[in-house]
Amino acid sequence: MTAKSRGRFRTLPLHVVLIVVGAVMAAPLLYAVLSGFKSTDQLSDNPVGLPGPWEVSNYTGILGSGSFWRLVGNSTLIAVATTVLVVAVSALAAFSFARFAFRGREALFTLFTMGLMFPFAVAALPLFLLLRSMGLLDNPLGVILPQAAFGLPMTIIILRGFFREIPGELEEAATLDGCGPFGFFWRVLLPMARPALGTVSVLAVVTSWNNFFLPLLVFTDSTWWTIPIGVQQFQGQYSADTARVFAYLVLAMVPALAFYSVAERQLVGGLTAGATKG
Repeated sequence: MTAKSRGRFRTLPLHVVLIVVGAVMAAPLLYAVLSGFKSTDQLSDNPVGLPGPWEVSNYTGILGSGSFWRLVGNSTLIAVATTVLVVAVSALAAFSFARFAFRGREALFTLFTMGLMFPFAVAALPLFLLLRSMGLLDNPLGVILPQAAFGLPMTIIILRGFFREIPGELEEAATLDGCGPFGFFWRVLLPMARPALGTVSVLAVVTSWNNFFLPLLVFTDSTWWTIPIGVQQFQGQYSADTARVFAYLVLAMVPALAFYSVAERQLVGGLTAGATKG
């Protein structure tokens, strides 16, 4: 047996485990997709088999509904605005923590990281009272601003680790060329930090898209409901039509899954780059 063959044999158990884990993770999604092509009677009589006949109307009916696309638009608007805000603020904060030495820097950074210890539910009541006093209930800013605030700790940690890897010689060269601190940040650091920026952007978008509790707390007007709230309302309205509920769940997952699949390489690369130092 050659060395190459022995290497393949050693990695065979790992490949088997990965295949099994992948199949287990894909099975519920495949079941939901197929269930959406059935009628409720078919789903009761043949829950695990292929649809026969295929009921495309479950999907087309939802896609033809204006309320579904309004939910998608609301979720997209809030996710994009949250991502832009959290990345912009976190990049500036991480730059300060990574490239400037000032008294109390580590204590302040520790204070930011402590934000990871507190779940959103702990702050739900005071946050609701604060948003009500500011007139931000039934306002997308009432979701965007808190989401950005809760996203700052993790984003700052990732970006700070990446910014600290940038050699000091580059900053010295930029200074000699006439760049100030902000010029170095804007012209040199940010272009080099694209993998890390892509990573935190993906995390912010997916987290915002899946957020259920905060929009439920802020929005009483259905005009601003997001996809997670729409899923809950649809499930309650069509609780007897299980197949249609499955179709709605699948369509609600598609945008986030598609975005995550496209950005997966950027996500892994950015996390790896930011974790190798500091």
